[in-house]
Amino acid sequence: MATLAVIPARGGSKGIPRKNLRLVAGKPLVAWTIEHARAATSVDRVVVTTDDAEIAATARTFGAEVVMRPPDLAGDAASSESALLHALSTLAEGEGYRPDILVFLQCTCPLILPEDIDGTVATLIASGADNAFAAVPFHQPIWRLSADGEAVGLNHDKRERKPRQQAEPQFEETGAVYALRAAGFVREGRRFFGRTAIHVMPRNRHLDIDEEGDLDLADLILRRRAGMP
Repeated sequence: MATLAVIPARGGSKGIPRKNLRLVAGKPLVAWTIEHARAATSVDRVVVTTDDAEIAATARTFGAEVVMRPPDLAGDAASSESALLHALSTLAEGEGYRPDILVFLQCTCPLILPEDIDGTVATLIASGADNAFAAVPFHQPIWRLSADGEAVGLNHDKRERKPRQQAEPQFEETGAVYALRAAGFVREGRRFFGRTAIHVMPRNRHLDIDEEGDLDLADLILRRRAGMP
């Protein structure tokens, strides 16, 4: 069963300029996900899809293949799905390569480990689902404001606050790892279709880089993990 990991990494980033190339614990951010994907036993090939020559060169340095995508698939409005579909189409047309499973990895989640990737793929296969994603347990009450300004509980009844151990299990999507039946994804064009399964990963490996403080936290954690000063 052929399994392809694709890592979208565009050059533009408004929140953190050149985010995917920023150094985290001594390596470009994108390099961490490439290395985790290459170390995952369930993954056969690792491809970075990018519009940026510097990111492409960095990806190749760390052992990934590269698919260059056009600028219209790398703007702020372009979806991750469009980049994934372009990568699959490029490989199919250029090599006749059509994987059975597509693993979609976000390079903004550097704390994952290879077992999180392997676990998500294993969950997809064992469950017979069409797609699976990595998630962490979630126990916090969520609220919204009604039109008249009243706070309304979304995932709980405010009149009955149950202990966490008695609450219905809930999960937070990490955004780090998705495993998809490739043919179904190409047909449907979206990451969630048909039956969906969840792979639960440890919360201490959940961090999505959105702002400068996230980079600092990732740097600290990864340095400690590696025994670096």
